[in-house]
Amino acid sequence: MLILIPFAVGCPTKVKPEGNQEARICPRCHNAAMFSAKSRTWFELCFVPLIPMNSKHVWMCGICQLQVNVQPGWEPQIAQPGYQHPQLQAQYGPPQNVGYQPSYVQPRK
Repeated sequence: MLILIPFAVGCPTKVKPEGNQEARICPRCHNAAMFSAKSRTWFELCFVPLIPMNSKHVWMCGICQLQVNVQPGWEPQIAQPGYQHPQLQAQYGPPQNVGYQPSYVQPRK
């Protein structure tokens, strides 16, 4: 009698943030969500990571998931306090016509 047991084998990449950092601006989506992280590829057997195969330091955006390898001489711009996405600045500027504005005016009979 032959008994076959299925094994799940894979090599997923896991990304882990490195320490407490300042928010940085993502070059793709322009949100202040970029952080430094360590990316590691593991050999897994039955969903248990066993052997680390590859490791590298990356910049990663928490919103659009962009990953850029750490390169000497380049790092994302640090977001200043009160930073707002460029498209949102135009859309949500200061309020116009401040005061009472009825939403519906009933016609007179």
